[in-house]
Formats: sequence, structure tokens, C-alpha cells
Amino acid sequence: MALTDTAIRQKARPQAKAFKLADGGGLFLYVTPAGSRLWRWKYRHGGKERLMSFGGYPDVSLAQARELHRRGRELLATGVDPMADRKAGKQAEGTTFQVVAEKWHQHWKSGKTDKHARDVWRRLDLDVLPKLGGIPADSLTAAQVRDCVQAIEKRGALDIAKRQLQKCSQIMRWAVANDLAARNPVADVQPSDILPARKKRNYVRLDAKDLPQLLHDMDAYTGGEHTRLALQLMALTFVRTSELIGAQWDEFDMDGARWDIPAARMKMRTPHIVPLSGQALAVLQKLQAMRYGRSFVFPADTGKPTHMSNNTILYALYRMGYRGRMTGHGFRGVASTILHEQGWPHAHIELQLAHQERDEVSGAYNHALYLAPRAKMMQAWADHLDAIREGNVVALRRA
Repeated sequence: MALTDTAIRQKARPQAKAFKLADGGGLFLYVTPAGSRLWRWKYRHGGKERLMSFGGYPDVSLAQARELHRRGRELLATGVDPMADRKAGKQAEGTTFQVVAEKWHQHWKSGKTDKHARDVWRRLDLDVLPKLGGIPADSLTAAQVRDCVQAIEKRGALDIAKRQLQKCSQIMRWAVANDLAARNPVADVQPSDILPARKKRNYVRLDAKDLPQLLHDMDAYTGGEHTRLALQLMALTFVRTSELIGAQWDEFDMDGARWDIPAARMKMRTPHIVPLSGQALAVLQKLQAMRYGRSFVFPADTGKPTHMSNNTILYALYRMGYRGRMTGHGFRGVASTILHEQGWPHAHIELQLAHQERDEVSGAYNHALYLAPRAKMMQAWADHLDAIREGNVVALRRA
């Protein structure tokens, strides 16, 4: 006679020995002396008796147990062993791309900053895992990754699409190395195979002949003092705008005359050293006098504990009459052009611009290459700016 909830409540009370309450078709409730009430299904497959568990009552209700029993009998009728099928499903679930990505991230983030590790996972969680996360890693195809990456590019995020393609390849390479997948389907896919080439972005900048007037206009700038000094420090160091405005005081070694920008704040994700000229140190000393205990060198003028806006320098140039003629990034191009013309080694200039395409290992060492000659170059650059500001231009060519 089939079970009812009432019958279970009345009869499924523990006794000295374990016993069964049958529901039919091999499904029964197994009651232990300790009071556990467990759903079991006895069936035969391949000539052997099998016993499958469906969980405990009342967490698994009578109706739920019957539904699981029904599904099992349907599989059994097709010749499939229900227990083997469930085991295979659990194994597949344990090796989805999502699970592999999580394990890879735990391994990969060692040695990375917390912010960088969070940013990488956030982008995967937003762009990749919703589409690829549920696919078994061993079944992932290059076409599935391609479609995911191209969807990112179609919304106008070409750089993110390229990075996510690289991350998918890193994850699958790690999966192969750790026996979680047989092969990496992304290994032979290059960004140029599936993504359009980026049009070269030419930042507007002044010609060298116009630089003296710009320096005079910067000195005479009547806006915020932090903004005026930010313009001066950018001209002296020609770092990227984001690297400048995000500078914090603990990055500076005033006695050692160097600025160590951590990898997490660099475009290439490797640390960068900026040798500081005497003129740059003088600007920083003025900024220190206005620090008032704040951690950012260029604090926001809103009073919030963050740094100035990314557009502050650009808008200052607009107010000085340089809209469409100069940007913060333009200082880099001007410095590169003049330093090359003055005969400074290309490798030194490129290192100072942090242009090198570096892997994680070489990047950890290359940021300190040619540090002494780069310091001489940066001091010569600052002296050159002083000279053209005064109208006493002397070509500071390298001996």
C-alpha cells in the first residue's frame, strides 16, 4: 500500500532495529534506530542489484521522492543506469568552465594586488562566465569562446575583448596542466583572427616650437593650485594622466629622487620607476606643503577622499586655449620627439614611457633597467624645459 504523509508520521518512528516502509516500485523509506528517515530505491541494472539514495525525509518530501523515482525509472527503461548517470552529471558539474576559472583565479592571484585580482575576476564575471560558465571545460570549443569575445567587441569594448580572449586561453591552459581538460581550444586563436584591428589613435599635441608658450601659460594658470602643479609635474615626468592623478605620497622616495608606481596602476601591469629631476622634486615639495594629511598627491576638490578627476588637466588646457591642440597625453609625444631628436637612446626613452610589451617575469625586472642613464635623461629634460621657458634654448644632446 502506497505511503502517505500521515502514515509516515505515524509509522516512521525509530525502533531498536532499522526497518523499511515501502511505497511501491522499489521505492521505500529506510528508518534507522537513530531516527533518520532516508529515501531509497532498489532496482536492478545489468543483472546486478543497485540501491540509490534520494535524500532524507522531510527535507525531501514524499512527492519529491516519487518524482525522483519516476525520473530514475524512465532512465532505467532506456538502458541507462540512473546512479551512473547521476555520478557523471556531478563530475561534469565539477569541471565546468566556471569551476575551472575559479580554481585558476585562486592560483593566479598569488603575488597580485588585491585590486588587480578583484578587477580581473569582475570582468570575467561580467563578460565571460554568464555565457561560458556552465559549459564543461572539456567540451568548450573555440567557436563558443569566439562568439563570446566577439559579443564583447560589438559593444565597442575592443581592448576588453582582447584581454578576455587571453584570459580564456590562460584558464584553459591551466585546466590542461591540472588534468581538468584534455586540450586548450583557445591556444591557436589569435585576437587578429576574430577581432578587427584597432585604428591607431593619434593624440593631439603641440609642435616643439609651441612648447615654450605652453610652459608660460601653465606657469600663469589661475585655476586651482593643485591643477597648475599637476600640469608642471606631467610636463616634467610625462607619465600617463591616470598614473599622475592617482599618485599617492607613499610612492615617492624624495631622498632617493624616484617615484615608484606600482604595477596595479600601470597600463602594462608591471611596476614603473620615474627618476625625479630637481625641478620635479621642487614641485612635489610645494605639493607637500598643501598635503594636510591626505594620501593622494592630487586630491579631489570635492572634499571626498579620492584623487582629482581624469578630465581636470584636459579642461585646464581648454581654459588656456589649447582645445583641439593639446591633451595630457600629448606631453608624452612631445617629450618622445624632442628626446629622440636630442640623441637619447631609443630604449631609454621607451622604458621611461613604459611602452614595452612585457610579460610578468621580464616586467618585474625591466622596470629598473638603465635607471642611472634614465635619471640623467630626466634631469636633462627638466633643464631643457627651463631653458626654453627662459628663451635660452640649448640642444641637450647626449654625449
